[in-house]
Amino acid sequence: MDDFNTETKIESLALHIVGNKAEEEGIRLSENLLETGETIKGLLKQYFLSPFKGVEYYHLTHDNNLDFNEVYHYACDVFENPETLYDVSVKLAKRLYDKSDHPKIKSGEFYTVYFKNCLANGQVVDAIGIFKSESRETYLTVYPKGQGFDIDHDDGININKLDKGCLIYNLEKEDGFLLEVIDNLNKNTDAHYWFDEFLGVVNREDEYFQTNQAIQMCRNFVARKLPEEFETGKADQADLLNRSAEYFKHNEQFDMEEYSQEVIAQPEIIASFKNYKEEFAEEKDADVPESFEISPQAVKKQSRFFKSVLKLDKNFHVYIHGDKSRINKGYDEESGLHYYQLFFENEA
Repeated sequence: MDDFNTETKIESLALHIVGNKAEEEGIRLSENLLETGETIKGLLKQYFLSPFKGVEYYHLTHDNNLDFNEVYHYACDVFENPETLYDVSVKLAKRLYDKSDHPKIKSGEFYTVYFKNCLANGQVVDAIGIFKSESRETYLTVYPKGQGFDIDHDDGININKLDKGCLIYNLEKEDGFLLEVIDNLNKNTDAHYWFDEFLGVVNREDEYFQTNQAIQMCRNFVARKLPEEFETGKADQADLLNRSAEYFKHNEQFDMEEYSQEVIAQPEIIASFKNYKEEFAEEKDADVPESFEISPQAVKKQSRFFKSVLKLDKNFHVYIHGDKSRINKGYDEESGLHYYQLFFENEA
């Protein structure tokens, strides 16, 4: 979601409990919409919306036809008639339960929310929020007792830590709506049930996605393909990563030919890189365009992939940030050990 829009409000909200199907925990459905005061609505709005950053977007999809995606079908119903939110929330809860058959999936509260006046991609639109809270935290409460105080505890939900969420904006309907999706609890294999099995989403192929893909392609080529085909040392790999980082940081537009000539430079390595581009596209099922606008947000997020570190046994980590001519590798016959020489002007 774009910067928090103070005009955004919760129009209606449904709450159910969804358990783990593998453990036969079942679901507990409320009988009607949740009615609550403005203070609680304000806290819920913070809980639901603050984790979304408004930079990475998705679309709903289906292998056969978009109309077969149930979440897409339900979203169409709600946007056409917001009064159907409760009925749709029940259908979504049942669908989520049906997909919650992994033993690590936890039971939790399942919210379906209709928002008015959300700011997304520079436009003010309505949105459907789908959220699940699975984790609990222990809180201490201090209260007066006689002439002193006492302390008790309770378990609750931390409104600063949303576990799973999805915002479906009433935009780009023909492409599967515009979505933001997060899973802060299961970021690896278990996340597939939320992203793929329950929602059924794919990345929106915009400049953020394209920049992410290009950075990953360049890094994978340097780390995997380059050492396979050429006698390339770690220092040379670090140098190529550093030059790649500079290219993405200081250019507004990515151009494949320009990147190849300026960063890779050597004709035989350029040829290998272009061949790897085809391999990468087949592996990821997403081609990197020859030219696109570079997303600064994606570059910032992916900057950790450009960190060049020489790990020497368990004794040293050498961070390489620039000129590779100032580092030489050698072998000491007397000790039987490899070494690096580092040349510098000033010691910080």
